[in-house]
Amino acid sequence: MKDFRIAALTCFCAIAMSCNENSTEKAAPADADTAQVVTATADPAELKKEVQDLETRWAAADNAGDVNALAAFYADDAVSLATDQPMIVGNDAIKKDLEATMAKKPKGQKVNYEVMDVFGSGNYVTEVGKTIRTDSTGKVTSTGKYMAVWEKRNGKWICIRDMGNNDAKAK
Repeated sequence: MKDFRIAALTCFCAIAMSCNENSTEKAAPADADTAQVVTATADPAELKKEVQDLETRWAAADNAGDVNALAAFYADDAVSLATDQPMIVGNDAIKKDLEATMAKKPKGQKVNYEVMDVFGSGNYVTEVGKTIRTDSTGKVTSTGKYMAVWEKRNGKWICIRDMGNNDAKAK
């Protein structure tokens, strides 16, 4: 009888864990069409390519000054850890911060995001990358690094956490 209870408990736990894995997808914000529909793959090189495509589209929105497109990459419950300020919690607060950042952005500045590494499985991928900002003439004005955690919700990758900062200026 004791063995039966242990077996039953084990089966229950396995079923509960399976159901939990399948219920992790949450509703994406209505304007999340910017986030590309991709499927997590076991091939790290393919996953890195998929995340780089997201970052390439992110850079296009950033370079165009399209705050709405940038905000659409973030989940409603996202948290951004920006340099020299408190945590920015939620899509609305992140969008407000993006608007302030865009207002201060030098005219003609462009940014490029290069994915250096990705790791994760299932519905979560963590990305590590670097940024290169250039002025209107193409001269590099700053470099930096970032990390982003992406979650697949309703078949789309959506950013749930990010942080980044600039490298020290060369002396």
